[in-house]
Amino acid sequence: MITNNTISEDKNNYKGWRGIQRAFATPSALTMLFLGLGSALPFLLVGYTLSTWLRDTGVALGAIGLVSYASFFYVLKFLWAPLIDRYPLPFLGRRKGWLVTSQILLIVALTSMAIIGPGSSLVTFAVLAGLTAFAGATQDTVVDAYRIEIAPIESQAALAATYILGYRVGLILSGAVALYLAELVGWTNAYLVMAACIFLPLIAVLLSKEPNPEKVTVREIRSQDAFVKPFQEFFSRNGVLLALALLAFVGLFKLPDQMIGVLAGPFYLDSGFTKADIATVSKLYGVWIGIAGAFLGGICVAAFNIKHMLVIAAIAVSISNLAYLLMAIHPAEQWSFFAAISADNLSQGFAGVVLVAFMSGLTDRNFTATQYALLASLANLPGKFIGGVSGYIVEATSYQTFFIFSTLSVIPTLLLLAWLWNKTGTATPSHPPSP
Repeated sequence: MITNNTISEDKNNYKGWRGIQRAFATPSALTMLFLGLGSALPFLLVGYTLSTWLRDTGVALGAIGLVSYASFFYVLKFLWAPLIDRYPLPFLGRRKGWLVTSQILLIVALTSMAIIGPGSSLVTFAVLAGLTAFAGATQDTVVDAYRIEIAPIESQAALAATYILGYRVGLILSGAVALYLAELVGWTNAYLVMAACIFLPLIAVLLSKEPNPEKVTVREIRSQDAFVKPFQEFFSRNGVLLALALLAFVGLFKLPDQMIGVLAGPFYLDSGFTKADIATVSKLYGVWIGIAGAFLGGICVAAFNIKHMLVIAAIAVSISNLAYLLMAIHPAEQWSFFAAISADNLSQGFAGVVLVAFMSGLTDRNFTATQYALLASLANLPGKFIGGVSGYIVEATSYQTFFIFSTLSVIPTLLLLAWLWNKTGTATPSHPPSP
């Protein structure tokens, strides 16, 4: 006899092929598709695409570097995440309220950026870029919480997959499509279209359901539990000297790549390429090369010792910068552009997976989320700081000198790794690397 309980259990069973189909067919999976798109849009619009806009309108490289500090909100979002957890807004629900608020703020900020532009007041424009980054980082924080709370653990893979698919689409929209639009109808219209795209995730949130509050435990903010204990555990487990060395290594690992990230778009323009060229080679072709690098990294991490992969990844990221030197020597030549993008994106994809696996192995299971979030933030901080002054370095020297300098910046990383080699075990990820 089939009971109502049996039917209910069958509907909540996400195992097997039918379970997979059921998980992907849930309304929550479609919602996550649009939320992934919404999370990706502002990320490039205050980063790569923004720096390209600034250079295209004649802004100096030094000023472009300083404006890039607006994206620091993405690195520091863990600081206000506990407040979002603790204090729900008085409308729409604990998660939907914050999502709608951050998305409306995104629409207002992006629209204001489009209307004001960098030409009238660069300071005001930079403040609006910072507001966009803050709203985008807040949205990211709430989206992660919404995904975890809206569905059982068995269907989380499907939600993550649809989120990543939406995120990739969002990166193409805010990268390639925005550049194509800027080439055809101007930057103002391009950013207005990007602002309008935020209405897609906004509508998806309004039509979605709020996670069941009965299954969510609201905890009081305890600064010791939330911030002090994860640090305390990390330093007590590794010792002060080793812990500091590990943190320094994580912070320096991606430095050669992050140093040139802010100036990549301006460099392409200065090399004689159009915005359409940049969109095609960097934001369409380059995306697929990056995905290939990530798959290669995943295979190598599974098959070989993580320490050996760290050496290869660090050297690959560094040497890939020499491809930009080749491009600087041969400007406006398509083959050098494709060579630079191929080397950069392949090494980035490979090194990103290797670093995630290594950082995962450094965390304690009792503090996995907090320790990993802090490590991930640290991995971007040094590059963000130097990237902010990279424009001044290029103005004082040249692109060629800067690329050589960025290549040599791997030396401290390799020296630290040599010191750490016999002091740490083979890091085994406590959870699989994120795509």
